[in-house]
Amino acid sequence: MSRIGNKLVHIPEGLNVTIGEGFVDIKGKFGEDKIDFDSKLISCELKDGVLKVTRANDEKSTKAMHGTIRALINNACIGCHEGFTKKLAIIGIGYRAEMKGKDIVLYVGYSHPITITPLEGVTVKVIESKSKDINGFVEVSGSDKFKVGQTAALIRETRRPEPYLGKGIRYVGEHILRKEGKRAGKK
Repeated sequence: MSRIGNKLVHIPEGLNVTIGEGFVDIKGKFGEDKIDFDSKLISCELKDGVLKVTRANDEKSTKAMHGTIRALINNACIGCHEGFTKKLAIIGIGYRAEMKGKDIVLYVGYSHPITITPLEGVTVKVIESKSKDINGFVEVSGSDKFKVGQTAALIRETRRPEPYLGKGIRYVGEHILRKEGKRAGKK
């Protein structure tokens, strides 16, 4: 029994959902998404603003596909209706970010700036910080959960937060385990 696959997907008002042979097409104010699946194994039914995903048999691979397709459809509904956002904080002396067109240029302690082009359908925004500890924020937003997360991960990967001083690029709310330096315990 798939607990995720058996959950119903509630379609919010303002979304246009079209079910076809082997696909679900979702259109909303933040974008559109199309989820493809094997119509022999998985079927979808829309009734009174609620979408139900069912499977044809109880094989292990079909059960896995059942939950995955339902989760993809749910994420597409949320993304097209509200959108997804990830916020990163830049911490470190001299670390900063700026926009050049749609690309983001990061100055994070290397001898050269690093330019990252966001994935298609993703927007990146640099926000100045009023805190003395944080140099700035980077906000990544879009309608596709995977693309937003992947772009945020690419930005974070340029300078991961290190455990001794806490410098680097981290997600807002992320807790970094801090370590003592070598000389901290000596007397």
